[in-house]
Amino acid sequence: MGILIVGASIAGVRTAQSLRKSGFADPVTIVGAEPYLPYDKPPVSKDMILPETDGAPVPLLGAEELDALGVDLRVGVRAVALDPVARVVVTDTGEELGYDILVIATGVSPRTLPGAEGLIGVHTMRTVEDALAVRAALPAARHVVAIGAGFIGAEFASAARSHGADVTVVEAQPVPLAHLLGARVGALLGGLHEANGVTLLTGTQVERFEGTGRVTGVTLADGRTLPADLVVVGVGATPATGWLATSGLPVDDGVVCDERLRVRGFDGVYAAGDVARWPHPMYGVEMRIEHWTNANEHAEIVAAAVTGAPAPRVRPPYVWSDQYGHRIQIVGRPGLGRAVRVRTAADDHQAAAVYADEDGTVVAAVVVDDPRLLMRLRRAVMARTPLDALDAPF
Repeated sequence: MGILIVGASIAGVRTAQSLRKSGFADPVTIVGAEPYLPYDKPPVSKDMILPETDGAPVPLLGAEELDALGVDLRVGVRAVALDPVARVVVTDTGEELGYDILVIATGVSPRTLPGAEGLIGVHTMRTVEDALAVRAALPAARHVVAIGAGFIGAEFASAARSHGADVTVVEAQPVPLAHLLGARVGALLGGLHEANGVTLLTGTQVERFEGTGRVTGVTLADGRTLPADLVVVGVGATPATGWLATSGLPVDDGVVCDERLRVRGFDGVYAAGDVARWPHPMYGVEMRIEHWTNANEHAEIVAAAVTGAPAPRVRPPYVWSDQYGHRIQIVGRPGLGRAVRVRTAADDHQAAAVYADEDGTVVAAVVVDDPRLLMRLRRAVMARTPLDALDAPF
């Protein structure tokens, strides 16, 4: 029985590793669109563009580990179509790759803005090529603009500031991350920008880019024009499902799966990682999660389903972000409740927030620079602890 994994992503590679750990000995092929050995994505907007690093991608596994894994890894090969009846994936070279079991792990593609295409100096942050281009431009950049104050924009702004650039962050919401974390916690995190010499402009949209051939500025909806010789657009991403357009697979903000990540209505087809939309066992509703940890956990779930093993225990969503020397960690789903307890320390920006739903159950937490507290709150979210019973220093 041969398994084909489309996507040399964290979800794709970890699925292969989990299969081998589960004793699966049949052939496994991994197809990756980028011409690089599998690498870790989070450093693209963090470590790879910091001045004190060498800018090299962080490999997901070493040469010996890759050899021991015993997979047929094909990089620089893009899947362009799927025929689930014939069980064939067509690549950009015209090759047809057959499979018994297919795992879709193609991740997401970054959104961009009108006018950005073909304009030198305007970038997204998703791939090695993105990081290398931005890293090369940063030392000479004088005026840098990050569009979007989400994690990608904020991490880029932090790295750009470490190069000594004049940095402005433009955010459409009145408060950064308010739609995810609420206004109070969003304002606390937004304060990190201003505390580190970054200009934060909120409640404003980008109207257009200035420049012919190369960007020279960013004009806002209120008429202001910001000088810019380097711009990074961080306004979210969409599932990389275009190659599935003629496949008949259920695609609705991702590939729609069941609780074992089996694609609904298609035997032998699975999806994992950012591209998978599934009913999370902790919440009972369909969701798609763009988290590094989620990709790892999906790999274990797919491997268990393929090999017939019991499904592993599902943990609450978890994501982290490194900004200006601080680590921001989020566990659970803040959107299911509201921040009912918030602790701050203005001198060092250490902060924490606990979110509870209408029934008083702890559903999420945000913690800055306190890993021990994060672990305690993570256990509370996992156990659905009542707020009144929460054992935490609040």
